[in-house]
Amino acid sequence: MMTLKVKVAVIGSGCAGFNAADCLYDLGVKNVALFTEGVNMGTSRNTGSDKQTYYKLGLSGAPDSVNELAETLFNGGGVNGDTALCEAANSARCFLKLAELGVPFPRNEYGEFPGYKTDHDPRERASSVGPLTSKIMTEKLEKSVRSKNIPIYDGYYIYKLLVKDEKVYGAMAIVGGKPITILADYVILATGGPAGIYKSSVYPESQTGASGLAIDCGAKLCNFAEWQYGLASIKFRWNVSGTYQQVLPRYVAIDKDGNEREFLPEYFENPYKALDMVFLKGYQWPFDTKKINGSSIIDLIVYHETVNKGNRVYMDFTREPTGIDFSKLDKVTVEYLTRSGATMSLPIKRLEHMNKKAIEIYKNNGIDLYSEYLEVAVCAQHHNGGVAVDKNWQTDIENIYAVGECAGTFGVYRPGGSALNSTQVGSLRAAEDIAIKEKIKLEETNAIELTDVDNLLANIIFGESTIIKEREFVKEQMSKCCAHIREEKEMTALLEVLENKKQKFFEENTIKNEWEIIELFKNRNNLLTAIVLLKNALFNCKFGSRGSAIVLDKDGETLLGGFKYKKYNGELDGKTVTFKNNTIVVEEVRPLPKPDNWFENVWNDYNEKWKI
Repeated sequence: MMTLKVKVAVIGSGCAGFNAADCLYDLGVKNVALFTEGVNMGTSRNTGSDKQTYYKLGLSGAPDSVNELAETLFNGGGVNGDTALCEAANSARCFLKLAELGVPFPRNEYGEFPGYKTDHDPRERASSVGPLTSKIMTEKLEKSVRSKNIPIYDGYYIYKLLVKDEKVYGAMAIVGGKPITILADYVILATGGPAGIYKSSVYPESQTGASGLAIDCGAKLCNFAEWQYGLASIKFRWNVSGTYQQVLPRYVAIDKDGNEREFLPEYFENPYKALDMVFLKGYQWPFDTKKINGSSIIDLIVYHETVNKGNRVYMDFTREPTGIDFSKLDKVTVEYLTRSGATMSLPIKRLEHMNKKAIEIYKNNGIDLYSEYLEVAVCAQHHNGGVAVDKNWQTDIENIYAVGECAGTFGVYRPGGSALNSTQVGSLRAAEDIAIKEKIKLEETNAIELTDVDNLLANIIFGESTIIKEREFVKEQMSKCCAHIREEKEMTALLEVLENKKQKFFEENTIKNEWEIIELFKNRNNLLTAIVLLKNALFNCKFGSRGSAIVLDKDGETLLGGFKYKKYNGELDGKTVTFKNNTIVVEEVRPLPKPDNWFENVWNDYNEKWKI
């Protein structure tokens, strides 16, 4: 079996992975390599929204502070204070690095970086370069990595981490249907969220995620049941947030017989209220149980129309919706459209005026918003939970780091765009921690006897391929009962089914040839992840509806469409829900640090730590 040896193995080729490798090299750790299933795959390079957001410290106008930003992140609920402070303190540094690499964040004539307001944002800290912000970030970071000749092993699917005595010593990969051993002193997981476990999803189809790697090696998880769900187009997977909603499109349902109707006015006392709620969905995009009588009512209505009534739902930009009289809309709606110069007739004209790139992204993917409807549904978009990490983004398995979306740092709520900041800060912090360890290290490691590293491969059964059937079953069932609408009885039944499938995994997941081995292990990853998500979601159900999920309860309060739900009882406030060794524990969040920033002391500590 072929063996590779590196100091640091970075797994993933998105914003977080490339930045980790780039930072390590600049910090003097040059024996680093990046491993990826496909350098052009993944969420960073293949997803976005109308103005995909980078949420950072305010760098224009009214004064902002690291403490204020840290408090905003911390107040999302279930967020540890030390990681919140790190993300706040390093946001400007990471943002400005991207600007220097050529990411064209807009500046005014004086050099300020103006901001705008996004979801769960008390200020105007967000910036953007348009719908493809993370794609451009990834491309610029990749260019920097390649300029340093850092090895990129493309086509390497990592299916197992090698851990002994709670310390990592490498990983196993499949390349061209064959196994390869990678020995490494450090592993940085930059694999994104568990994108492959839902059918209704806005994740790019090229990404499935690899949370199962951490689950399989026994790493501690944090807030694993916490997600973001929201409206997205499904023919081409894309968030319909921001301007797509703020230009006030018409919402249309078409039943199985082809009958069309504009349905939102049916659910409100007047059509103007409906349009105000649509407008608010622009910067309150994630489904939120606190807003089920506000903007998130739009998500419930769409779900009711699509799932309960079996209709297909579309956004129509070609005609005006009922109730477009600007004099009768809420003053917030009118002020935004007026200041944006977007009070002309037709949603498509308003969208063209405010954000032409938002139209072009669909045109480039075969959808002409000038002439056709855009089919939408409520979809999974971002995993707020993930692998538990410390202030250096190290997991509880020594020398395994989790950065970007696979790290469980986001809590119940997060400002829109804070995920992009976290990719950069988390990867920087991991790189710095490794660099410091290497400065005081006296000997080489990872000289360990390899035994049974490829034992999983021995279980593979060749025959008629069942990969697609098994994968789609898990995705359909998870979307049905464990997304933003959760029902305990159905989740319990599904958990039993999936636990049984885990025991019979290799019997039920058969492949026709060695080229399907990667797809086989994707199914295993998705299954392990779905099981753990179900366990955490069922645990959270006892506390009621919180964050992104409504817990159905036949004796609860009634919502639109006949939903009866259990109200949140408040018992998880200030807590994280952790999972390790099949045990769920509720822990107090780590508080926001209050460091003593007396300069002379910080100077001496810094010089000692970095051996300056």
